[in-house]
Amino acid sequence: MNDIQSVVVGLLQGLGLSTVFLLAVFIGFCVLVGFTKLRTIDKRSRVVRNLDDRLGSGGRYLSPSVPRGPADQLKTPELLEQSGRPD
Repeated sequence: MNDIQSVVVGLLQGLGLSTVFLLAVFIGFCVLVGFTKLRTIDKRSRVVRNLDDRLGSGGRYLSPSVPRGPADQLKTPELLEQSGRPD
């Protein structure tokens, strides 16, 4: 009975230790890779988050009042009806 108990305890310790080790490796890798993405991006950089980074045009952000093409989702009849104001 004592042998079975020591085998079970050893098995649980081994599984626990391997789980903690794999989590530490995975989290450490994710943190290290995440830190490399925090540096500034330009055309010569090896880290490319999107096509704008590679082309160098940068991000353009639109104000909420700018029309957004043929279907302006901010001015749908349903949303205007909910807000109670015609536009």
